[in-house]
Amino acid sequence: MDDVITFNEIVKNYRVGTEVVRALRGVSTSIKKNEYVAIMGPSGSGKSTLMNIVGCLDTPTCGNYILNGKDVSKLTDDKLAGIRNKEIGFVFQTFNLLPRYTALENVMLPLIYAGIAKSERLIRANDVLDSVGLSDRKTHKPNELSGGQRQRVAVARALVNHPSIILADEPTGNLDSKTSVEIMKLIDEIHKKGNTIILVTHEEDIARYAHRIIRLIDGKVASDKINENVLIANSSN
Repeated sequence: MDDVITFNEIVKNYRVGTEVVRALRGVSTSIKKNEYVAIMGPSGSGKSTLMNIVGCLDTPTCGNYILNGKDVSKLTDDKLAGIRNKEIGFVFQTFNLLPRYTALENVMLPLIYAGIAKSERLIRANDVLDSVGLSDRKTHKPNELSGGQRQRVAVARALVNHPSIILADEPTGNLDSKTSVEIMKLIDEIHKKGNTIILVTHEEDIARYAHRIIRLIDGKVASDKINENVLIANSSN
């Protein structure tokens, strides 16, 4: 079995005051190893809730979430944190870099949490920064980097623990169009190296890079289709 993610009738309810908000209403789907999937939907469709469950940032009200053969639906926060750090690399719209840390130090953070020795942390962080084209920016802090360079640091940090899944939440949301193409090209290269990519976006132009598009409406899967017109990212340089 090469499914890395399986959702079985995932339901997520939130209580807001006296009201119950039904964010997900029985989502069932699976994602195979090395797939490149975009999750789309309008505001309130449930895509952010689904992303949080995929990333082990939240747990479903009911239903089963199988991640790499393990049912993580009911795990404690501590166990979820361990799985997050080992199995999933996160790339956020707002980069989420620590401003007082250099690019190298930001990339090493997940390795510190994982208990990796300092010598190994340095080797891995240097290697992954080289791989995203930032060999000459390792000692720069975030305010000394462009938006695209900051997102490359965030991508490097996502990759440094060798996760099976890269979860990218609106990864080009704060970037101009030229830089967006460069970041999508980088994500495409990561996919070609064997990572499973899950892209959460509301932008049709960005979703077109994915090989499969899942659309949510009102907490349900409205469509799940192979993208016949994959947009190949070409460097603008």
